[in-house]
Amino acid sequence: MKLRLMLFTALTGFSTLPLAAVSPEEAAELGKSLTPWGAVMEANTEGTIPAYTGGLTTAPEGFEAGSGFWVDPFKDEAPLFRIDSSNVDEYADKLSEGQKKLLRDSTDYYLDIYPSHRTVAYPQDVIDATIRNATECTIMQDGLAVDPACRGGLPFPIPQSGNEVIWNQQLRYKIGSGYSTTASSNSWIVDSNGRVTKAAEQQTFEEMPYYQVDQADRNPEMYARVFSLNRYPARRAGEVTVLADFLNPIKQPRRAWSYSPGQRRIKLAPEFAFDTPVASQGGVTLFDELQMFSGSQERFDYKLVGRKEMFIPYNAYRFYFDCGQEEQMLKSHANPACERWELHRVWVVEATLKEGSRHVYGKRTYYLDEDTFGVGLYDAWDQTGELYRSMFLSGVQLYDLNIPYTVKNVIYDFNRGMYGVINDGLKGGYKFHPTPLPERDMTPEAIVSRHSQR
Repeated sequence: MKLRLMLFTALTGFSTLPLAAVSPEEAAELGKSLTPWGAVMEANTEGTIPAYTGGLTTAPEGFEAGSGFWVDPFKDEAPLFRIDSSNVDEYADKLSEGQKKLLRDSTDYYLDIYPSHRTVAYPQDVIDATIRNATECTIMQDGLAVDPACRGGLPFPIPQSGNEVIWNQQLRYKIGSGYSTTASSNSWIVDSNGRVTKAAEQQTFEEMPYYQVDQADRNPEMYARVFSLNRYPARRAGEVTVLADFLNPIKQPRRAWSYSPGQRRIKLAPEFAFDTPVASQGGVTLFDELQMFSGSQERFDYKLVGRKEMFIPYNAYRFYFDCGQEEQMLKSHANPACERWELHRVWVVEATLKEGSRHVYGKRTYYLDEDTFGVGLYDAWDQTGELYRSMFLSGVQLYDLNIPYTVKNVIYDFNRGMYGVINDGLKGGYKFHPTPLPERDMTPEAIVSRHSQR
């Protein structure tokens, strides 16, 4: 057996041996100096980032459960100050390269900085599993795979590597133990002339089998599954895409299927990975940068730089629910009046393309909120070192469900002078269902049969 493991490592370049989790002494800080998910518990020295005190778990007045929309608990707050082209250098150490480029290139773009609120809250079973994972969860194959026994909580609350932080992002708790749906998830593209085009209108379904620990019919190594049914444009109406991702993508790569009404066939689509452009998002996004990162980490080396304080999109209830579809887009950037920025601690991860690997990017930097591992910023550079794309991933705390939801984002393609507003659910909102569907209803054939005829 040992000889076979050594041979596999030699042939593939990947170590099959698991890397140890943190010590019991380190894990004992969870719930003390660190939150159960590894964020710093105390406020920063200046008091501009508050201490964590339990998150937001009480719905504000006017909230209607099940509506798909969440009332903004901070709607009456005023910004503390504004960052624009005149003072961007003063705050440069807390801004990403994408933020600085937008501020310097567009005199009408700005960041309104609001009071910081650490609103994140999780269900107790997720907290318990996360604390358990700190000493039991292991990473395998040089960081590219995670032990399936980690299911049910964030795998690495005290991350030791860039791969572990990215795995926390991929396995972040953002749906619950059931599934989420959007009746109309829209993607909008704004070209270099300021012309707005609706690239897609989709009905979506997303689940995280990683958190469905009591669902015996699920493959325990599958951590996420999503399908989308196109409703617009007319030429693509009825098309269905299904993606399934696994905890060991070296052993089991992403499984992707597509269905075309014209051909009436379900086909495997292995090209729906890495640097393939996402057609339903106007080509402004690649498959491996969906919601900041998606898929396998095998083509880049991920370096954990550490924590720092950054202005990131946060508690973006206005952007999600109150800013109209036309109002949220201006000629060369999203409408800054729709955005909300707060100062938070983030994990910084730098990714460098591996020698011999192919990708349109040569380098990437990720800024992931320490409380959610999702909300934040992302920059990507091309092979010549020019800033190519930047993403601002926003989030809201679903205070009635204890879910930190992070899905809607703005991505800028500086190479083509265009941008996109992605996963806009203003038409119909976002719905969350607590009970998973049985596996027989989740096969590509069942999904197509159930939805393509509507």
